[in-house]
Amino acid sequence: MNNKKSNKNKQVTKAIIPAAGLGTRFLPLTKAQPKEMLPVVNKPTIQWVIEEAIDAGIKDIAIITGDHKQSIENHFRPFKKLEKALEESGKLEELDKIRKVNSLANLKFIIQHEQKGLGHAILCAKEFIGDNPFAVLLGDTICTGSPNCTKGLARVFEEREASVFAVEKIKLEDTRRYGVISGNQVEDQIMLVDKLVEKPEPEDAPSLLGIQGRYIFTPDLLVHQEKTNKGAGGEIQLTDAMQSLARESKLYSWTFTGNRYDIGTMKDWFQSHLELSIASEFSPIIKEVLKKL
Repeated sequence: MNNKKSNKNKQVTKAIIPAAGLGTRFLPLTKAQPKEMLPVVNKPTIQWVIEEAIDAGIKDIAIITGDHKQSIENHFRPFKKLEKALEESGKLEELDKIRKVNSLANLKFIIQHEQKGLGHAILCAKEFIGDNPFAVLLGDTICTGSPNCTKGLARVFEEREASVFAVEKIKLEDTRRYGVISGNQVEDQIMLVDKLVEKPEPEDAPSLLGIQGRYIFTPDLLVHQEKTNKGAGGEIQLTDAMQSLARESKLYSWTFTGNRYDIGTMKDWFQSHLELSIASEFSPIIKEVLKKL
């Protein structure tokens, strides 16, 4: 396949945010509350993700959700009763804030009726993607940095005219939590990828570079994803489709050096609250709290 020809001068204007998982790593907290809706500072995790996509110039966003996650859609839909109450009570600043949430982006909600894995979630958005390059941002992962992770990937995509995804350096004992890659270094922070393994044992890991949860793909990825059978964990894995893509086309990784928070682990959830609060308008409050510890 000739990615260079089919994607030349194409900007990334569409994004998919998979958010249909059952949140089993964070039970019982996520039994009724989607982990993507867990608050970090003053907004839910998934809003941080959407704002990252918007900052990268992406306005058309499909959220892959489930029947059990109506609260995600509710958060981004107008709530006329609340708006009326705020307006009548003169709380115009609060009214402005929730109206901004309602109009953040062009959001489309797609139901994944069965949780068959990340690869299957992406296939649910096939019609939405069409013949366009697209970003994928995991809905339970916050990335911060300058440039933001998706914006950095978009720059590499435009330069290389090929699919690219973000990786980070990981510890050997953490390989079971990541898709792990190897390849040939072509530039500082950029690797031409030849091997991807989903959640390998430490002794089987091809490197210590783990996939972060941010990707930009050419639409060719869908062809490979449709041919992918169940893999690790009995799920349809995105990494298997990426491995197939890498055999026929150029596939790059970009090492992101900013901060990544996996809002599916207690450690990262607490850490995100602390670090992002200190960097926000709420810095005086969090510092005052910390002094009392």
